[in-house]
Amino acid sequence: MDKLQKYIEKRKNLLWYTPEGQKQHISHELLVETIFNYGTIADVKELFSVMGIKNVAAVFDNLKERKKQNLYPEIYNFFDLLLKRYAPSDTQH
Repeated sequence: MDKLQKYIEKRKNLLWYTPEGQKQHISHELLVETIFNYGTIADVKELFSVMGIKNVAAVFDNLKERKKQNLYPEIYNFFDLLLKRYAPSDTQH
């Protein structure tokens, strides 16, 4: 089992709405949204460690382009500011 699968397994209670057999196959977008909305700071820090902060930032950038956001507005704002500071994209000036 790789690090990401172990990470998901430890937090399967946050993914209660995903069928048990599908938890290891969720998208990175769903994982990032779930951890940002419902996880602890420790969960977020470990997500950065497992996926890499640049990869998490890239997933978050993809979420920004969606019409419907599943992130709470205050959570979105917090992580938008945090990721701009610690994992700026190459297109930002």
